[in-house]
Parts: sequence; structure tokens; C-alpha cells
Amino acid sequence: MSRFVVRLFLAVVVFLLPLSAYAAESFRVPILLYHRFGPTVADGMTITTPVFESHMKYLHDNGYKVIPLRQLVDYYRGKGAAPGPKSVVIVEDDAHKSVYSDMLPIIKKYRYPVTIFTYPSTISNAKYAMTWDQMRALTKTGLFDVQSHTYWHPNFKKERKKLSPQALDTLVMTQLKKSKARLEKELGTRVDMLAWPFGIYDDYLVGKAAEAGYGATFTIERRHATASDSVMKLPRYLLVNADSGKAFVQLLEGNAAKRNVVY
Repeated sequence: MSRFVVRLFLAVVVFLLPLSAYAAESFRVPILLYHRFGPTVADGMTITTPVFESHMKYLHDNGYKVIPLRQLVDYYRGKGAAPGPKSVVIVEDDAHKSVYSDMLPIIKKYRYPVTIFTYPSTISNAKYAMTWDQMRALTKTGLFDVQSHTYWHPNFKKERKKLSPQALDTLVMTQLKKSKARLEKELGTRVDMLAWPFGIYDDYLVGKAAEAGYGATFTIERRHATASDSVMKLPRYLLVNADSGKAFVQLLEGNAAKRNVVY
């Protein structure tokens, strides 16, 4: 091989490496967080079913690619490639019964992957939650992955004020481990991701999550996930019914209006 060819090859490599590095480091992925659905806005966390369908239709019609949450997490763990342009993730917190009645038919229509974060104490117990049979039916579609939202959704900020450090340790680890164990037993799936109740977290809680076997945790910070984020502190957009039409487009583009979320 001539010196000219060698120099040319090296020049191409030097030129391409920054481009590939830029591609890997420049992604911005919105994680869209839903709670419950229905014909009317029953509370601040309800998104009407027509508005939800309009979101899914907009993603479909405008070239967005809905990727599984685990695919995004795998990138942070060094197990996969960076998400492509216009990637979006869809998640739901609490396993509300309207996920089965309202969300499921729309998700099946568009074949979009969804991750549900739930606290097992309510499943087949609370009137507003799904049953274990419904949860199993969701996972069998191949479109839904179920992950942890602790065992009964405590407010760790309030618990810290009234518990001793040792008692707080016990509560936190029980909430994290019991939820993971119950979900894995009932659904036969791997549970290693956690959504913080009320979006409350700190370095202590993140450390406990890692100790309990979680490899990714999620907040409700209202911004896109980027390559510079920690996999243990990934942001999500908590959507409300007002996030429709132009507001939804602005959110996807990273220009969402700032909002103080009351969870």
C-alpha cells in the first residue's frame, strides 16, 4: 500500500470519527408519560382518549419512531446504538384500568411499544387499577413491558421527615425489592427499571435503587433525554390534556412551556 493511500485512509478515519461521535452524542428523546384516559378530564392526570389518539396519529403521520424504553436504556448501558432521529418513548404510570379499556386499542392500532410503571399493591385490589389477568393480557401482546413504581407509591420526602435513618432504609428497600419480586412472580418478566413516586429522588434513593437491582430510574423533569444524562436519573414529560395540538408539537420539538407539575 502506497504512502498516499495510507494517508488518505487515515484522513478519512479522522474525518469520520468526529461525525460518528457527534451522531451518538447529539440525540434528544422525549419520554412521554401518561396516567389515565377517558371521555372527559376527570382530574389533572386524565388525558381524554381522543387527545391521546391524536398524539399517536401525529407521531405516525410525521415520521416519528416510537422505540421501546428498554432500547433507550440499553444505549446508556453500553448495550446498543444511540436512538435515531425523531425517536420517542411512551410510558404510563400506575396501571390505571383505562390503560386496558382506552389505551390498549389505540396502541394495538399503531403497534407502538409502551412501558407501564406500577405499584403492585393496587393490582386486583384498587377499583381504579387493572387486574393481574389484564396485566398479563397486555404483556402477551408483545407491546407492553411492566416495570416498578415501588410497592405502594410512598412519598419518600414525607417519610424521611418522620422516620429514623434505619427505619427509612427498611422502608425504601422493602418498597423497591417487594415490588420487583411481585411483578416478576406474577408476570414472569424481568423488572429492573423504576419510576420514582411523585418524581421524588436524590442520591441516597438512587443508591438504594441500584442496591435493590435496578439499572435505570426515571423522574418527571420536563425535558428530553440526552446522551449526557445518567441512566439512573432519566427525565420524562408528564402529559396533561392541555398538551394537545400545537402544544404537543412544541413538546416533541423540545420547546414545551414550563409548568409546575402537581403530581
